[in-house]
Amino acid sequence: MLWGRSADQAAVDGLLERARAGRSGALVVRGEPGIGKTALLDHAGRRAEGMRVLRGVGIETEAEIPFASLHLLLHQGFDRIGALPAPQAAALEGAFGLAPATTDGRLMVGLAVLSLLAELAEDGPLLCLVDDAHWLDQASARALTFAAHRLHAEGVAMVFGARPEFDPSGLPEHRLSGIDREAAAGLLAHVAPALTGPLRERVIEESSGNPLALLELPRTAPPTYDRGPLALPARIQDAYAARIADLPAEAQRTLLVTALADGGDLDVIVRAAAELGCGPVALSAAERSGLIGIAAGQVTFAHPLMRAAVFQHAAYDLRLEVHTILARLLEDQPDRRAWHLAAAATGPDETVALALEQAARRAEDRSGNAGAAAALERAAELTEDRARKAARLAAAAVAAADAGRPDRAKHLIERATPLVTDVRSRVRLSELRARIAFDEGAPYLAHDLLVGGAEQLAGLPEDADRVAAGLMLVDAARNAWQLSDPGRVAEAAGRLHALGLRPGDGLNPAVQAVTGAAVLLDKGPADALPIMRGLVESGKAIDTGAHALRINAAFVATLVGDFGTGRDISAAVANECRTSGEIGRLPLVHLTLASAELYLGRFRDAVATAAEGLQLASDTGQPNRAGYLEGVLAWIAAVRGEADRCAELAARSRDRFDANRIANDLAWAEWALALLDLGQGRFTEAFDRFDAAMDGPVRHQIQAVYFVPDQIEAAVRVGLPAREPLRRFEEWAGASGLTWAQAVSQRCRALLEPSWERAHDHFKDAVRLHAVSGRPWEAARTSLAFGERLRRERNKGSARPHLRAALETFERLGARPWAERARTELRAAGDTSAPAAPDTALAALSPQELQIVRLAAKGLTNREIGAQLFLSPKTVSYHLYRAFPKLNVASRAQLAGLDLS
Repeated sequence: MLWGRSADQAAVDGLLERARAGRSGALVVRGEPGIGKTALLDHAGRRAEGMRVLRGVGIETEAEIPFASLHLLLHQGFDRIGALPAPQAAALEGAFGLAPATTDGRLMVGLAVLSLLAELAEDGPLLCLVDDAHWLDQASARALTFAAHRLHAEGVAMVFGARPEFDPSGLPEHRLSGIDREAAAGLLAHVAPALTGPLRERVIEESSGNPLALLELPRTAPPTYDRGPLALPARIQDAYAARIADLPAEAQRTLLVTALADGGDLDVIVRAAAELGCGPVALSAAERSGLIGIAAGQVTFAHPLMRAAVFQHAAYDLRLEVHTILARLLEDQPDRRAWHLAAAATGPDETVALALEQAARRAEDRSGNAGAAAALERAAELTEDRARKAARLAAAAVAAADAGRPDRAKHLIERATPLVTDVRSRVRLSELRARIAFDEGAPYLAHDLLVGGAEQLAGLPEDADRVAAGLMLVDAARNAWQLSDPGRVAEAAGRLHALGLRPGDGLNPAVQAVTGAAVLLDKGPADALPIMRGLVESGKAIDTGAHALRINAAFVATLVGDFGTGRDISAAVANECRTSGEIGRLPLVHLTLASAELYLGRFRDAVATAAEGLQLASDTGQPNRAGYLEGVLAWIAAVRGEADRCAELAARSRDRFDANRIANDLAWAEWALALLDLGQGRFTEAFDRFDAAMDGPVRHQIQAVYFVPDQIEAAVRVGLPAREPLRRFEEWAGASGLTWAQAVSQRCRALLEPSWERAHDHFKDAVRLHAVSGRPWEAARTSLAFGERLRRERNKGSARPHLRAALETFERLGARPWAERARTELRAAGDTSAPAAPDTALAALSPQELQIVRLAAKGLTNREIGAQLFLSPKTVSYHLYRAFPKLNVASRAQLAGLDLS
């Protein structure tokens, strides 16, 4: 029975009922030590009638061993790994040490966990209970949260119990607080009926509603119980220590073995205890004390604070002896053995340090960077040689940064720096500091560190040093481009050319991109575009592989206005990355693909791509990518007239970039807000936003060229000149040679032209060019502007065809404010039959439903679709079930006959 927990039990019971009905869900139960998290998870286990239950736990002593907790949770389902798609099965087997580790395995393991849970749920609803989640190793935590975010229709319930410091990663939370006074009194009367009077009241008061305190404090409360300075967990731990002290010495030693034995394996504990002279009787005494439980070959503590109390109660020399014994018994588990050897070491020991270094390499192979960082740091502490110690600290810093722990990485860099004597090692540390600085919002510092490091490498004689310097300068130039700092881009470009790199060094495309960026910022588009188009052509020439080069070419293609090429390249790379499991690269690919789709007027595609990329950016810890994608989504929300969503997304994007003035990404949010104003008729506000953006760092970015037509329209609406923006756009359009750019240029000239005859000619040229430009959004904008001008010139009959064309395109694109504007103009032009906006079937689909329907229409199975979109087959089936009625179809076969573009 749980006292005072009816509402908390109801939250868990509801999750279980939904799982039995086929709807998956996750819940993170958070609270202080002893507040009742484990009891609530046990309640879930008891209420799981008809469900298969998997139990896992985070173990403090295993927190640095990658996938240790995941192995504990899923080992009962290993026989089903063979049913998973081959890349997922290989990733999971690699994570558990059953096969060689795979590349980019971290998120592929998460996808494999999702698929395995769905596979196990085929037999009936499944409940996963993960206690002490705050002690999950980082690799297990990421895999489990990745899977939990994608559970939907499998019939899987996941419940995590964790202390407040656990990051729930966006999963639903349920916070446990202390039980009320009435429930506390009831519990105390049940467990300690002899406790009465003032002492009973004092225990209730001191417990603050913490159930564990109510259970433990009465055991040791003296008749004159007095309030002390200890925090509640320490009081409870003292209560446990008193219970431990009452046990026989052999039982105490057995408890210590249990506390230090990773995973609580009964066989290992019995053998280690035997070496301390403790037989089965001692283990039985420890079990009778209620401190531990024994079941299914595992020994577990009734509460984590008991483990801590056992550890602190034991003498230091005895702890060292137990670690030594356990290391000897775990010869077949080299990672655990290495950590026990390290715990037993009392001074420098190169043998142990080498064992830890090897454990770190195995952890890195399985994407367990946090565990690798901890192992390398401990190895450095056991290393006497200064150079070797510095190398291990530096490697630990890199692993910590890769694990998303920049503060730890910086601390390790500080420890390593005084020990480093050679130039190359110092530069590697500078490069890592630069990476952390950029991620933490100090891009200028990052740039200077990279340039300084490259300068040091350039003075060394080896060719490899020259290439390494080139790579650092490319990164420096990329930072400066993001900052829209022409001087720093030019500096990086100049230093790159001074290196004298050769074609065989493999940096030609990167140097070409940097050169193009420098020329663009210094001399303008006419000189830069030919250079940048060369890079695009080099990317187009590659059919497969070379993902970094090709996605860079796709990004540059969007910069030079070749959106079709940008879309083709990035879509191909995205498909290859999905197939090969390079999930970590997908957020960058998605932001490039979403941008190209947006420019091409494929707004539904862009939303689906950006939404998926945003989730993947969150999964992979790429906040800058997330900010860019939020800006793209804000722009589309502006076009659709979704004011609140646009403002929210733009604010989130600006929060990521505004403080650091990362202009390339900031431009999207600024443009979105101005476009929202323009679409809703707030022309003065729109003009002011564009004007302010052009006074800031955005002015050097290509997006500043792209939003010139909107800036010109806003200026025309408020009666202000815009000759300088027109000159800038015409210069770019002329240099680009692109038909769509020429068409938009003609529209801009027509908007600014006071003479109707000349404006008419510009509009006609624009319409003619738009007919072959492939940008429906811009074509509709031109048709609307032409129709408006014709109506004002009292030529209503000629205006109507253009306004109808604009209305049709705006409605198809979901651009509601613009469609309404066209409809209003059409009525004013004498066409009162203009229909209300139709309800299109595709508009009713969610971005994910649209992706799934399109793949199903191509003939892919649910399992194949799930593998591409990182979903379970049942979730795919659920989305198809919801999509079919919206599309008025009854089967997959009918999808092939629909226009899903």
